[in-house]
Amino acid sequence: MTILVTGAAGFIGFHVVRALLERGEDVVGIDNINDYYDPVLKLARLERLQHPRFRFRRVDIAERQAVAALAEPSLDGIVHLAAQAGVRHSITAPFDYAASNLVGHLAILELARALPGLRHLVYASSSSVYGGNAPPFAETDRVDTPLSLYAATKRADEMMSYAYAHLYGIAQTGLRFFTVYGPWGRPDMAYFSFAEAILAGRPITVYDGGRLRRDFTYIDDIVAGVLGCLDRPPSGTPPIRLMNIGNNRSESVADLVALLEQGLERRAVVVDAPRPAADVVETRADVSAIAALTGFAPSTPLAEGMARFVAWFREWKDGRFSDALAGPAMSPGRRPAG
Repeated sequence: MTILVTGAAGFIGFHVVRALLERGEDVVGIDNINDYYDPVLKLARLERLQHPRFRFRRVDIAERQAVAALAEPSLDGIVHLAAQAGVRHSITAPFDYAASNLVGHLAILELARALPGLRHLVYASSSSVYGGNAPPFAETDRVDTPLSLYAATKRADEMMSYAYAHLYGIAQTGLRFFTVYGPWGRPDMAYFSFAEAILAGRPITVYDGGRLRRDFTYIDDIVAGVLGCLDRPPSGTPPIRLMNIGNNRSESVADLVALLEQGLERRAVVVDAPRPAADVVETRADVSAIAALTGFAPSTPLAEGMARFVAWFREWKDGRFSDALAGPAMSPGRRPAG
């Protein structure tokens, strides 16, 4: 089995590639390594993915000819994670989302159509598609009132995927990710940017007094769910499904800040601000569908997961990579922790 992972230098993609290599898969990874956040972090992730069974190509998924050139008979699975992320950034850079999330997703669907031996395409959607719905969010909820362009592009991806499943029989699973965190995470995410600011003594902006609540899901739990779905392609007519992948628990941003203060041994300088229009009040996933399919059972409490993140974060900021947290390039049978 050879798996194509798009966004391989990204946060979730990096961890998915490591898990696939650990279980003996051959992996082709692609990423355009853009500068949405510091490419140094992306390159550091790639450095830790060196392995005889891993091939990397620098490809922008919005370049359809470059994506089409990836077709090879050995590909029988795709984990499509590449996208332009960020709810608020979509307000200031809307065309980036049209290129990566719409044109890019279509290019991956066309690649899938060119692979007669493809068993399954798993792609990243987002909890943002639920808009202002009341939690817990279930896959049967209406999702036609997005609160951001980012959310609208992710819902459009789901609809394009349905059309391709219907027309061409491409087996697909769309995963609606809830707030994913952990070591090697994205610097644009609140927990990461808060940690940087707290350590530097800079103020952090917290909306509505920290009362906003999120379904924080640790990266190892997410990876287990992604691989569990990848191994179980749908067989219906059309062969497609949508699944939440989250922690089924809602916790406040104020609690997140307190855990960061505890781990970093610094008090945060907090500036309160009104909630932005693109942000929802609360997210919480109903994960009964993915649990029934794969046995998915997230087991990492926020306190434990944030402690692991802070340990990694200190190493990253200090430029000190212990073997336990970063490790050398992967060798067969060995996976760095974290």
